Amino acid sequence: MTQSSVLNVPQREAVLHLESPCLVLAGAGSGKTRVITHKIAHLIDTGAYTASQIAALTFTNKAAKEMQERCAQLLSTKPTRGLTVCTFHALGMAILRAEAVHAGLKPRFSILDADDAYAIIQDLCATTDRGLVRALQSQISLWKNARVSVAQAESSAATEEEASAARIYRSYAATLLAYQSVDFDDLIGRPAELFVEQPEVLYRWQSRLRYVLVDEVQDTNASQYHLFRLLVGPRAAFTAVGDDDQAIYAWRGATVDNLRRIQEDYPTLRVVKLEQNYRSSGRILAAANALIAHNPKLFEKKLWSEHGPGDPLVIQAMPNEEQEAESVAIQISAHRFERQARFADYAVLYRGNHQARVLEQAFRKEKIPYVVSGGQSFFERVEIKDVCAWLRLIANQDDDPAFVRAITTPKRGVGAATLETLGQYAASRGVSLFEAACESGLGLKLESRRLEPVLEFTRFINRMEWRATREPAGELLDELLRAVGFEASIYDGHDARTAQGKWQNILDFAAWMKQKAEADSKNLLEMTQSVALLSMLESRDGETDAVRLSTLHAAKGLEFPHVFLVGVEEGLLPHGGAAGDDAPVLAERIEEERRLMYVGITRAQRSLHICWCQKRKRGREFESREPSRFLSELALEKAPFAVAEQVSPQARLAGLKALLNKPRAPSP
Repeated sequence: MTQSSVLNVPQREAVLHLESPCLVLAGAGSGKTRVITHKIAHLIDTGAYTASQIAALTFTNKAAKEMQERCAQLLSTKPTRGLTVCTFHALGMAILRAEAVHAGLKPRFSILDADDAYAIIQDLCATTDRGLVRALQSQISLWKNARVSVAQAESSAATEEEASAARIYRSYAATLLAYQSVDFDDLIGRPAELFVEQPEVLYRWQSRLRYVLVDEVQDTNASQYHLFRLLVGPRAAFTAVGDDDQAIYAWRGATVDNLRRIQEDYPTLRVVKLEQNYRSSGRILAAANALIAHNPKLFEKKLWSEHGPGDPLVIQAMPNEEQEAESVAIQISAHRFERQARFADYAVLYRGNHQARVLEQAFRKEKIPYVVSGGQSFFERVEIKDVCAWLRLIANQDDDPAFVRAITTPKRGVGAATLETLGQYAASRGVSLFEAACESGLGLKLESRRLEPVLEFTRFINRMEWRATREPAGELLDELLRAVGFEASIYDGHDARTAQGKWQNILDFAAWMKQKAEADSKNLLEMTQSVALLSMLESRDGETDAVRLSTLHAAKGLEFPHVFLVGVEEGLLPHGGAAGDDAPVLAERIEEERRLMYVGITRAQRSLHICWCQKRKRGREFESREPSRFLSELALEKAPFAVAEQVSPQARLAGLKALLNKPRAPSP
């Protein structure tokens, strides 16, 4: 293999092994993406498989895009047409789209987002209790991810509350079926059900995807692992890559037990450990190894690096969160001037989103540019979801949530009373709102002045639907925006500055849709399904020279030269457990929180600063805090560290100004 010279010995072993299934235990920063992409190249180079017979599955669009780019570089002279590199959910969507008839769906089925699912559950509950609706939504998602059917949820209910939740689950599933829609969890569960119920469909996909690579296998839930096992079948031609020390998603159904199960399910599994870290300095790795050693191990491994000891770790006790935020901002400014670094070289990581507010205030005060991870997705903006509702309805006229949103945005003379009458008529006929609106019988329920706007709307949708498969996506989208009147509606409903921003977002969305449709040779209907799986405009990621503010969960998979880990206190990290937790449950939570701390530490390449507050505001009062138990587990006597002295803000500012006149050392 021509690329093998750039691999270390364990990496080369993982890439070259084809005789049996392979599990690669890839420690943080050990080059797992390099292994996956080189293995894909090896499979194609050797002629063992064609590109179209290989699938690599990831958990994020960003990871999939990075793999695609690296594969393109490695295979620049080889045919790669048909190579599948995508998320689990994107593969599920492709399966359902191709097998829609077998799955009992129209090819133009809709993919409902979290807000759509919330609205359906809220209607079924007939409540305004947001907490209750969110809890039910989470429970239904966990049931689906754990492969718990409606019947199983109902039969296992031990209380009236659980029985009520199971009934909502049944009604929710029936509603999605009536809407010819699926939610994100269904993109995994429905293909797996289809494979079990129709073996000929399973055989077709097993024959098509003959070698499967899975990234971050420790993050798979029961449903994803089930789909993976069905795909690889008895041939078991696969490579799975994971790290039990970085399993931090139990709260959304992921189970590290899948790493244990994979050994039991595949007795001939070859296990390869990647322990050389290419990211962090020795002191950072020593602290990370010492911390994670307190967790029980599925697999023993110890990270090491050739980068040298690096900077000492800095541990700081701050009086409160305001001074913590101010100190971090000033330290970043000073460190950046001293090292001639970029703002983008720095990240501030924390346990919960609520910790970002005070950091943002301090950064604005010090004029430090920053970006916040985990903020509102571009596609979650109201104006974008309004446009997408029209596209969804054009693609699937049984999509009732899209019908309601589109016919009322922008306003076109269809009010709540008309929709209520339409809804009652549709329910009596057992049809979707759109189909009911097209039936002559509706004229007996609505007078002509209320009926005409509805009929005008349906005629427009029908015309657009007919053209959507026949005309270029870009031209049709531009015409849709003009005909619907989004721009005038936005400017009528908002002040000029807000309206300008919202309309620009729509223009950006349209430009992205047109570029993507042309690049992928997709019509408007096909693009509409793809949009449901994307969370950010691709061109907006990573362009800004700014400090990254991020939760620890959102930082997984990223790395930065310099990391500040804040709020490392009992009750925050580890996060406080609920009262009444039994010891085993609490122990599991602490182990996951320890893995979360480990993930935070191993994001750092050269320097790591850790802060905790002696007091933290709770409501209007301050409460005393204790340093996290994890700090004592870092074994810092083996990794020398500095305890920063308490310095007044004025003295810090004076020191910062003095730095401007100092000769600058080169960046490491």
